Amino acid sequence: MDRETIDRRVAELFPSLADRRQFATHIDTTDFYKVDYGDVLVLGNHPYLILNNAKEGRFGLDDQEKFWVKRAIDLDSGQRKIIKLVFFEKFEARIGDTTFDCFRSPRKEARILSKVGNHPHFMHGYATEDSQGNIIRVLDFIYGKSLHNTVEDLTCSHSEYFCKIFPEVFKNFITCVEAIGFLHRQNEKHGDIRRDHILIDRESGNYRWIDFDFNYRHRENIYGYDLFGIGNILIYLVGKGDVLLPDLSRSSHPAMDRITPEDRNIVFHHRLANLKLVYLYIPESLNRILLHFSMGANWYYEHVDQLLEDLSCVHL
Repeated sequence: MDRETIDRRVAELFPSLADRRQFATHIDTTDFYKVDYGDVLVLGNHPYLILNNAKEGRFGLDDQEKFWVKRAIDLDSGQRKIIKLVFFEKFEARIGDTTFDCFRSPRKEARILSKVGNHPHFMHGYATEDSQGNIIRVLDFIYGKSLHNTVEDLTCSHSEYFCKIFPEVFKNFITCVEAIGFLHRQNEKHGDIRRDHILIDRESGNYRWIDFDFNYRHRENIYGYDLFGIGNILIYLVGKGDVLLPDLSRSSHPAMDRITPEDRNIVFHHRLANLKLVYLYIPESLNRILLHFSMGANWYYEHVDQLLEDLSCVHL
């Protein structure tokens, strides 16, 4: 697509940008800060109009800009896209006595996008390279809210939620776990399993995993980090949010007399994992699963199939 055609398409799709400043055209994204609003990114002769940077919040924190993740418009089709540029970072995560070395891997995300194809419970897209060989991921935009925001927006009591809403949420959660099993069977791992990394597709109603670019060097169990992430989501969903020990203490909740250190979440020690101490109507079969992610656990799930077997025994 030549410059004249690009100008015409931009004017058709965004009339407000038709008389804008002279925009830049990029084929090299190494310095992703230079790829700015109103610019055009050309990947393999395919032009994308760059809009704003994507933002991501983290459980009560303000949204933070992800300068390497761009919202964009495909100038050929007019469809909205998410374009992820190359950004490397490393950090260390600890679960109990186990440490995981985590890092971003564009190559891993590109590989998984190819493997999941049109799987209904994952984001879709493809990977390509810019002029400098940077691995760029072009993702289909998913219209819908995150699982985290969906639960946070509920105003009903926990008992009403657990009886009327949670059964459907639980069923969809199981499909998410099955989807992670699909990845693991292909010797892949998600790497960043969080409740805000599940989007509820407004069009299909499917729960869909996003963001596969985190990887980790495994020690004892290649899938352990993923499984603990799944456990944290399940505890959150059963509790209709995080059940925080400081909140229970401030309200002088009667459960505080029964809570021991072993009842705490193994990853986040200020969260309660043994939720049956607070919500007595939680089935024992479900609470036993939660306890596998507590500080008192003496056995952890090693494979998704083990977790799915226990989940199948829960009757709400």
